[in-house]
Amino acid sequence: MTRICVAGGTGQVGREVVRRAIAAGHGVAVICRNPPPAGAPVRTPGAEYFAADVSTGERLAAALVGADVVIDCLEGRSGKALKNFADGGARLLAAAQDAGVERAVVLSIINCDRSSFGYYASKAAKEQIYERSGLETVALRATQFHSLLAGIFAVGSKLRIIPVVKGARFQPIAPDDVAAALLEAALEPAGLRHRVRTIGGPEIEEMGEFARQWKAATGSRGRIVRFPLAGAMGKYLRAGLNLVPEERHAGETFRGWLAMNTDSL
Repeated sequence: MTRICVAGGTGQVGREVVRRAIAAGHGVAVICRNPPPAGAPVRTPGAEYFAADVSTGERLAAALVGADVVIDCLEGRSGKALKNFADGGARLLAAAQDAGVERAVVLSIINCDRSSFGYYASKAAKEQIYERSGLETVALRATQFHSLLAGIFAVGSKLRIIPVVKGARFQPIAPDDVAAALLEAALEPAGLRHRVRTIGGPEIEEMGEFARQWKAATGSRGRIVRFPLAGAMGKYLRAGLNLVPEERHAGETFRGWLAMNTDSL
């Protein structure tokens, strides 16, 4: 049995990693600032939850006792969390080394190092910290999640529009499929000191096609509206840097994900 420490184990990908690891018979420690109470949907029975904070390093040591591998699913989308995102990864890795952990896997974004968009740049900076660490590390770069598109469409629909970026195509992937790949990377035989792996969704479509699927699944009366997107993210999408056609994963399609999540759309 492998002892796995999952940082960010209550997020949409992290909790799927925890669920899969427990189901496979592994020991799991979860790092999160505020452990969920017993019975909460984001808490997996059989896992141990530790109130620890990578922004300060507080209580990380206790969570890492006996761990063989760390899987980092943490996010830092805005404010201090975004500003300190890479530094938090450095603290986690330093604590892991002190605890005798040999391998760490970090969740990242496809071509994050080719975008100046703040969130993506923070992912690239964190990858560099993993590469420079003394551990055996893997950065798993994934395409955007199904939930990202669904969230964009849902926000716009409140104003009776379904926003679509002109010229943008997407290759969305299910969080559960990414979780499976993270766990596989954590448990595979030792290899190079640092590796970058990529995983993409099973289909590439124009954003408008996904909007039509979302509209049909939700019954939204919003009107699909196409608009140009400026700035770093617009440049990233127009260049197709969010796509990896050569790494299509035979997982859950956007339509299938919608059907499985109708109650939360």
